[in-house]
Amino acid sequence: QVQLVESGGGLVQAGGSLRLSCTTSGSMFSFVLMGWYRQAPGKQRELVAAITSRGTTNSADSVKGRVTISRDNAKNTMYLQLNSLKPEDTAVYFCNAKNSGGTYWGQGTQVTVSS
Repeated sequence: QVQLVESGGGLVQAGGSLRLSCTTSGSMFSFVLMGWYRQAPGKQRELVAAITSRGTTNSADSVKGRVTISRDNAKNTMYLQLNSLKPEDTAVYFCNAKNSGGTYWGQGTQVTVSS
């Protein structure tokens, strides 16, 4: 059973930074694609950034230039560095991972940005 556990969320002022972590229960080498999604109250879950097993990344236009996604396979951990945070970045952030066995989600971590 694959488990993903997010951490690093919290309350931050606008303009601040946070680093989110997603630790997997097993080896990350099997995950061909990993990503961070977020869901704000009353809105659909949306992709924030993704990274392939080869390290290719992409990010949503709304956060482009403000986020960096990375993965450390040796530590079984994926990261999302959030900079220049805005109140509209407030949401629950979810870790996602895909391998040949399926798609997996973490429980989410709350990020709240105050103005």
